[in-house]
Amino acid sequence: MDENLRAMDWNVTTVDRSFISGLYYLSKDVKLLTSRIEFALMVIQGIYYPILAIVGVPVNIITVVTLKNRNCGLSKCVTRYLMAMSMGDLLVIILDLILRQIPITFAQQFVFLESIRVCNIHAVLVYAATDCSVWFTVTFTFDRFVGICCPKLKSKYCSEKTAAVVLGTVTALSCLKNIFWYFMLLDKYYLFNTPLFCVVTWDVLQSPVWGTIEFVHYILNPFCPFVIILMLNIFTIRHILVSSRARRRLQAHKIGESAGDPEMENRRKSIILLFVISANFMLLWSVLLVYSIWNRMFWLGYYSVWLHGFVLEFGFMLQLLSCCTNTAIYAVTQTKFRQELKSVLKFPFTTFQQFIKT
Repeated sequence: MDENLRAMDWNVTTVDRSFISGLYYLSKDVKLLTSRIEFALMVIQGIYYPILAIVGVPVNIITVVTLKNRNCGLSKCVTRYLMAMSMGDLLVIILDLILRQIPITFAQQFVFLESIRVCNIHAVLVYAATDCSVWFTVTFTFDRFVGICCPKLKSKYCSEKTAAVVLGTVTALSCLKNIFWYFMLLDKYYLFNTPLFCVVTWDVLQSPVWGTIEFVHYILNPFCPFVIILMLNIFTIRHILVSSRARRRLQAHKIGESAGDPEMENRRKSIILLFVISANFMLLWSVLLVYSIWNRMFWLGYYSVWLHGFVLEFGFMLQLLSCCTNTAIYAVTQTKFRQELKSVLKFPFTTFQQFIKT
């Protein structure tokens, strides 16, 4: 079996891809630009990933607590989606960032992981959590599309019970969909940052069957969410614009009301929010999507384009950043949520102050 294992991925240099190695080789006179970029990213990741973990974990926990225990002026349906998105992002931060990227970045300190043979189980959990995080965003976008554009369907679909069923279904399907990683990967950690961070046999790498399965995986996440979110936002924005023109014509007959219409202001904010949501998701996921599909095509024999390994590193950095921004875009922009969030953040200090006084 050992002779059949991948000893080193083609796009990974023969040096250790870690923070310490990045510092060492960056201090040398490396003339090749791509190598300097790669070593610089190693150093940046050694600072970036711990900070992202320190920020991302409490941000998502506080968001869940705020949404669950506070009246943020949101419907129960919307609250469920936002909580699910935060919990999905939190799982990605723990399983992917803390338990995968940070050990790879500080490889010398996590060599012991190679003796813990659970990498294929870890892979199933990572990809399932990532699918949940992405598709929760899609389901929330669809819910808002129905709520804005389909008034007849709104009362039936936009409910707390429907949200629970949809989120539960997405979670179950995400887990079932990613079970194939358990059989595709071996249980030994590879400790190098490739799309497949576990050891994998050459037979699997070069198999058209497994290649097709993996290719479909990348199409379902995040290519399909890209398209769905983009189309839903286009339809939603179009509906808002048409409704806004009709409202302006109606308000034009009422002297003095058209200039300061609060409904029009809310719709304008909705359009801006939808554009930000689409741009954030597509920008932060696009690099990883392109590299992952290209990497699989390469192993199936398509060599027309070359992408260096640092493209993958940059893609991981952007994708993990999305776990700290998605909830902020949807929730923190809400005025009442910001007020409740401030109350939650002040709570430990006010409690401590009261304790001191007593």
